[in-house]
Amino acid sequence: MGAGKTTIGRLLAKQLGRAFFDSDVEIERKTGVKIPVIFELEGEEGFRKRETAIIEELTKLKNIVMATGGGAVLLPENRELLKKNGKIIYLRGKVNDLYQRTRHDRSRPLLQGVNPKQKLEQLYQVRDPIYTSLADFIVDTGAQTASEITATIEQMLLK
Repeated sequence: MGAGKTTIGRLLAKQLGRAFFDSDVEIERKTGVKIPVIFELEGEEGFRKRETAIIEELTKLKNIVMATGGGAVLLPENRELLKKNGKIIYLRGKVNDLYQRTRHDRSRPLLQGVNPKQKLEQLYQVRDPIYTSLADFIVDTGAQTASEITATIEQMLLK
């Protein structure tokens, strides 16, 4: 969360002349409700089932750029779909940077607890090894601008 998947994804799609899809936006479009409402009504498990269905749909499309929710890689079926159908770019951010980018965002259900920075640290500990092992490319998102990150990714993809 807060690594810039949607922002970078949109820019990259524009640079490459491809369509852009955000799996979270597609879930909201299909269900007609916001992600926090899905979490509230169905819990994380219900949300993850919907997420897998959308990822399955989107990975059937060709020549697109897709941003997934940060937890999409937790399920083996999602990892398999993503790995089999495209290149995976891990936008790796430091926990403190991610916290600074997300601290005022009330639309992130997993960060609505007492200590969101601690939650981000826990999520990072679980997800980083998965992303690292799955990624075709890893880009550290530190102090670079979105345009600089996009240019870096474009160069990686062209090699």
